[in-house]
Amino acid sequence: MYKDLFGLQKLPFNLTPDPAFLFLPPKHREALAGLTYSILERKGFVVLTGDAGTGKTTLINTVLSRLPADRVESSIILNPTLTSSEFLEGVMLDFDMPDVPASKAQRLWKFQEFLARTHHANRYAVIVIDEAHKLSPEVLEEIRLLGNFESASEKFLQIILLGQSELDDVLARTDLRQFKQRIALRLYIDPLSAVETRQYITFRWAKAGGREAPPFTSEALAAIVQWSQGIPRLINSICDSALLMAYADESPLVGSNYVRAAAVNLALADRSTLYSTSVTTAASVPYMGDRPVPARFSALPEQSSSQPTQPNEDPKPNSSLLKRLAEKFGLP
Repeated sequence: MYKDLFGLQKLPFNLTPDPAFLFLPPKHREALAGLTYSILERKGFVVLTGDAGTGKTTLINTVLSRLPADRVESSIILNPTLTSSEFLEGVMLDFDMPDVPASKAQRLWKFQEFLARTHHANRYAVIVIDEAHKLSPEVLEEIRLLGNFESASEKFLQIILLGQSELDDVLARTDLRQFKQRIALRLYIDPLSAVETRQYITFRWAKAGGREAPPFTSEALAAIVQWSQGIPRLINSICDSALLMAYADESPLVGSNYVRAAAVNLALADRSTLYSTSVTTAASVPYMGDRPVPARFSALPEQSSSQPTQPNEDPKPNSSLLKRLAEKFGLP
C-alpha cells in the first residue's frame, strides 16, 4: 500500500520467511554454514535454537533453496504436535510417498527402502522439524529411531530440529539422554544487537528497491530497537505498521510518534507511551507485561535518517567455509 509513496518495488517488512531478504550477522552466518555442513557431510541430528522470531525458519529455507533440487529430498514438519504414528505418516507424505501403509512395520520397511534408494543415488534425505520444542517425548523417541537408518560409514537421513530455547531444556531430560548423545551439531542464534537492528532495516529497505535511506528518523530507529528487543519478526511488524501510519498521513518521514503508535497497536507498549514526547531509556520502556528490556537495547545515539548506519559488509553467505563446502560438493 505504501510502496509508491516511498519508491519501493516490494514490501520490505513482510513476516514471511523469504530467503531473498536474508540478513546475516555473524551468529546467523555461522548457523547457515553449520546447517549446510551438517547436510552435506551427512551428520545425522542437528539442533538449531533461538528465540521466537529470530530467523530459524528463514535460515533453513535458505539452505534448502540453495542446494541443488536434484540432490535433495526434504520433508518439513511445521506442526510437531502429532502422535508418533501421525508423525511418521506426515514425513512419508511430505517426501511424496503415496499409499502410506496402515501397518507401522510396513511403513518403516517402505521408508527404509526409500532412504536406501535415495542414498544409493548420492542424494540427501532431510527432515526439518519446526517448533521442535513442542515435540512429545514419545515422538522424539520415534525420531531417534529413524536416525538408525545408516550404512557403516554414513547416515541415510539428516534430521534438523528447529526450536526455541525451551528445546534445550527438553533435550536435557534424563529419559532423552540417548537422543541427546546422537546430536552431532548444536547451533544457536541470538536477537540482533542495536547496531545490527539498524543494519537489518537498511538492508531490507535496499532489497525492497529503496534507493534512498530508510525514512525513519534517528529517534524512530532508537524506538524500534527498544521495543523490538532485536527480534527480526518484531522489527518487521513495528516497521510495517509505522510505515502504514505514515502513509495514511502522507508523511515522507517516519518519526518516533509513528513507532510508538505501532508498538501500542501491537501490544508491545503501554498506551501511556503515546503521550511521550521523547524516546525513553530502554529500562523504562514497557514491553510484554513490563518485562525489563536488556541493557544492549538502550537508546542509540542520534543519527541523521539521511545517513543511516550501513552494514560493514554485504550480508551474503560467502564465508570461506561455505565456499569450501560448495567446491567440495560441486555446488553452484
